Amino acid sequence: MKRKFHDEKGNSLMAFPARSQEDYTAVNKGIVTNLIDRRNSKAQRKGLREKLDKEIIVNDEELKRYVDDIFHEDFRTISYNILIAAKKNPKVISAYYNFVNAYQLFKNGKESYGNICCLSVDKAKELLKKAKALY
Repeated sequence: MKRKFHDEKGNSLMAFPARSQEDYTAVNKGIVTNLIDRRNSKAQRKGLREKLDKEIIVNDEELKRYVDDIFHEDFRTISYNILIAAKKNPKVISAYYNFVNAYQLFKNGKESYGNICCLSVDKAKELLKKAKALY
């Protein structure tokens, strides 16, 4: 039986590469990514940053499709509004780039990047709060 790395709602499940050969293989093939391992090398982190920080803009309708695809209905409107605000703010636009790049990687089969989409919106919200505090 093939191991599932996502539940029926698309949420990521944990993998245990130290306990399971299938999980170990999935990590090595990039099917899943260890997002919390602090032992990741600087080169790996730099590579991830390069993928996520690439400057890319999509039109608002496409952004809306991305948000609708990745978020539960209850979080779509607020997430979309946060990303639109991030797109317009030079101090926050990096979180917008992270979302768009992570979503595109997610849609191209890198399923573990779905979590980064959510984290990007949280980061944008945090940076927007800080940016407003400066004014």
